[in-house]
Amino acid sequence: MADTAPLVDLVIEDDRWTALTLDDLAQKAAHATLKGLKLQTTGFEIALLACDDTRIAALNGQFRGKPLATNVLSWPSWDLSAEQDGGTPDDPEQGDADDPESLGDIAIAYETCTREAQEQGKTFADHVTHLIVHSTLHLLGYDHIRDKDAALMEEIEIRILALLGVADPYADGAEMPQ
Repeated sequence: MADTAPLVDLVIEDDRWTALTLDDLAQKAAHATLKGLKLQTTGFEIALLACDDTRIAALNGQFRGKPLATNVLSWPSWDLSAEQDGGTPDDPEQGDADDPESLGDIAIAYETCTREAQEQGKTFADHVTHLIVHSTLHLLGYDHIRDKDAALMEEIEIRILALLGVADPYADGAEMPQ
């Protein structure tokens, strides 16, 4: 990995993730997201749980009242969201290399991500990269509930993914991950 300090603390519950070299992919996606927002890449950490559909369905039920599998979930440590629709979220408080500030937690489900990548004609790695960028943006206060917020988030995702060599995930009319 090109960047210095690890940003993502990865926990793999489903061994199928190991074939993807998820740690390297997640580090690159998270670093690119912070850099794309002109934030430092040191002094922060993200916890990433690589699980299966059963586990993510339980988490989705527990935290969102929707006991169904989904591709990815995120839990920001702080509410950094902008008050105005289309506004830029607040910057997170930065820790340091010895005591990084947690941006939050992400969980990602193997089966759903695999199925979505196949249905959308994308490589598994590109789809997972998109979902990690998307979720990291959620941890940083970006959302897609309001129209202008969604447009801003999509624009930022496309720009960051291009830096990573990943094609525009919305080019074929695909919707933003839920």
